[in-house]
Amino acid sequence: MNKMSEKKRVLMVCLGNTCRSTMAEAIFDDYITKMGLKNTWEVNSAGLRGYHAGQTPDERALVTLRGRGIVNYSHKARVITKNDFYSHNWIFGMDQYNIEQLEKIKPEGSNAKIELLGSYNPNGDIIIEDPFPDKDCRGFVKAFEQSNSSIKNFLELNSKK
Repeated sequence: MNKMSEKKRVLMVCLGNTCRSTMAEAIFDDYITKMGLKNTWEVNSAGLRGYHAGQTPDERALVTLRGRGIVNYSHKARVITKNDFYSHNWIFGMDQYNIEQLEKIKPEGSNAKIELLGSYNPNGDIIIEDPFPDKDCRGFVKAFEQSNSSIKNFLELNSKK
């Protein structure tokens, strides 16, 4: 068995793959890099809809990430595929609508665990609201903070050093 297949794989999902899921992907990647877990974890992100397919993350998401020290993140939005359900161990939705849609499209026989990312938030704020309609970065900052707390807790619970 090769190293790649031994990795635990996580997919972050939101509606368009330009705000929440991209920030969560960047945060997760930053954590596994800093924790020395790149050999055992891999993270990706996708959207439920193709609204932004092929585009870079929303500028407000990138500004929020850079403001918190995550500067080397790049991504092109994409739509989730059936194969994602077979190639990832966890698929995290950001809100209840994401979870409902993921459950509807999950193929028979897939072992991917579908969960709210916020269910790992030790602060108890489990729904990560879509900041896309906001005119400023406030919603992005809140989504970053929720994702950050959730991911940190998730990795502490699921990683063995």
